[in-house]
Amino acid sequence: MPAPTRPSVRSRSPSVRRLLVSTTLLTALSTAHGQAPAPTAPPQPSVAVAAGTAPAPIGVAARGPAAPPDATAEAIRVLVEREVGPGHRVEIQVGQLDPRLSLAPCARIEPYVPAGSRLWGRTSLGARCVQGASWAVLVPVQVNVFGKALVANAPLTAGAAPGPDDFRVEEVELTREFGQVVSDPSILGSRVLTRPLRAGQVLKADALRVPPAISPGDPVRLVLIGQGFTIVSEGVALNAAGEGQPLRARTESGKVVTGPLRDGAIELKI
Repeated sequence: MPAPTRPSVRSRSPSVRRLLVSTTLLTALSTAHGQAPAPTAPPQPSVAVAAGTAPAPIGVAARGPAAPPDATAEAIRVLVEREVGPGHRVEIQVGQLDPRLSLAPCARIEPYVPAGSRLWGRTSLGARCVQGASWAVLVPVQVNVFGKALVANAPLTAGAAPGPDDFRVEEVELTREFGQVVSDPSILGSRVLTRPLRAGQVLKADALRVPPAISPGDPVRLVLIGQGFTIVSEGVALNAAGEGQPLRARTESGKVVTGPLRDGAIELKI
């Protein structure tokens, strides 16, 4: 990730970070409609908001009675948590509005997620006036989301069946990863790698597959389960499948049935 051009505030306390986020967005909006922001702690352009703090009302006053100092920070945090879910660390950098904008004075500004937008990476957050005027603008934001993931300790070849000892759990920036990352070592099981991994590379879900336990043409047991009875018959597999994967089979009468493969058999409820 490119190094910031100016100091970050990630090392500051949560209360200071929330105040700085509020100051940044309030300054941008106040400037846009020609008002000087109220004096606060020295503003910083790079803002980090850690998820998990207590929620606060959504909305911030740009004129008149002062809103809670962390209202804007908490509003952004709530919106991001709705997008990414709990259990993640979130850093938010609030950008500047177009300096050519001239907005009418507003008593209360409410942030929102624009239709079709996602609070992920470089994006925009909507801000609309809900008291004192009628306007809406887009504020550029950078949302960096961090979470746990399995990282390879050493190079691994395609087709290998890795175990928990082949990985370590690290915090990674999810917004820089494409695809779903794997964070739980217990899902490795008997899965094999579909492609090689470099040392230090994050494990993705699509890099794992269940090896086939049945091949086309193999015999397979068909377990028919009814109310108070069970019938076991034989069939022939029509596709390759691993444990728990869907398997198509042809019965002795020629009928094709489909069900999940469990211990070499297909269970069918009738």
